Amino acid sequence: MNNEENILLKVKDLRKYFFRVRGLTKKVVGIVKAVDKVNFFIKEGETLALVGESGCGKTTTGRCILRAIEPTSGEIIFKINNKEKPVNMRNLDKDELKKVRKNMAMIFQDPYSSLNPRMTILEIVGEPFIIHKVVRKRRELEERVAELLRMVRLDPEYMRRYPHAFSGGQRQRIAIARALALRPKFIVADEPVSALDVSVQAQILNLLGELQDKFNLTYLFIAHNLAVIEYVSNRVAVMYVGKMVELADTEELFSSPKHPYTEALLSAVPKPDPKYKKKRIILKGDIADPANPPSGCYFHPRCKYAQDICKEEEPPLINITGDKEHPHYVACHFAGKLELIGIKD
Repeated sequence: MNNEENILLKVKDLRKYFFRVRGLTKKVVGIVKAVDKVNFFIKEGETLALVGESGCGKTTTGRCILRAIEPTSGEIIFKINNKEKPVNMRNLDKDELKKVRKNMAMIFQDPYSSLNPRMTILEIVGEPFIIHKVVRKRRELEERVAELLRMVRLDPEYMRRYPHAFSGGQRQRIAIARALALRPKFIVADEPVSALDVSVQAQILNLLGELQDKFNLTYLFIAHNLAVIEYVSNRVAVMYVGKMVELADTEELFSSPKHPYTEALLSAVPKPDPKYKKKRIILKGDIADPANPPSGCYFHPRCKYAQDICKEEEPPLINITGDKEHPHYVACHFAGKLELIGIKD
């Protein structure tokens, strides 16, 4: 895929199926393919954005990587450091997983529900230190938490307050401080600004960028707002009904999309120019049901370019450029043949 030495995380054929059961015998009557054969890699120090409609499997993918939920199959290869051999997260037992998880963290979407209202900020931010037995003395814990709060631009004196005393933006800063407690290498940011006011969103995004530069953090940034994605990401992966349909460098994908679904998503991005006029692509029909997906390409019932082969054969995800340094992966039978419209500067 790329220079193996620079890859921090590699996901191979990741699947997460939810089984619908009925009756006392728990008979399986259906399968919801939330994540279906997803492949991608993330290089050290970069931000890979995962984008798509609600219910496409973005959050499930992120949680499977951290094993917050158990994947059905596939490999999650994570490089702890340059001295040790990369590990497959799916093969780790409870104790091994706990050790590896010190290098990972997650920032959740809703800062109002992700912080325990019965715990002080000292207890919330300091919890990773206690769980992993990094500190044992109260004074040291307070010093560590104070350092983290200053890092996210909050007053350390706030540590004895409870979450209800803070605004949404401040709560998300607290969540970021908690995620940084053990100095992880990799962070899954699950729509970290979607619940915040626009003015506060910019502050949080800038903070995440500064912290990334300071600590060489690697982000999997899950979002549906493409304007945010364009601002924060190095590369973008587009998902549709549990499958990866396009993955490329951010500038390349925004200027020259190769999948019709990506073109439709980009057409909805507003541009701050009153003279700029662009026709919005309104997709027909509803998003496919992951419990009963269509044959062939999942997107074909909504695609204006679809032909017979799209209904019969599922397109593979291939690098259409052949460039190993800056690959452009697309799952479309007509990738490169269609004249799709992106966002031009």
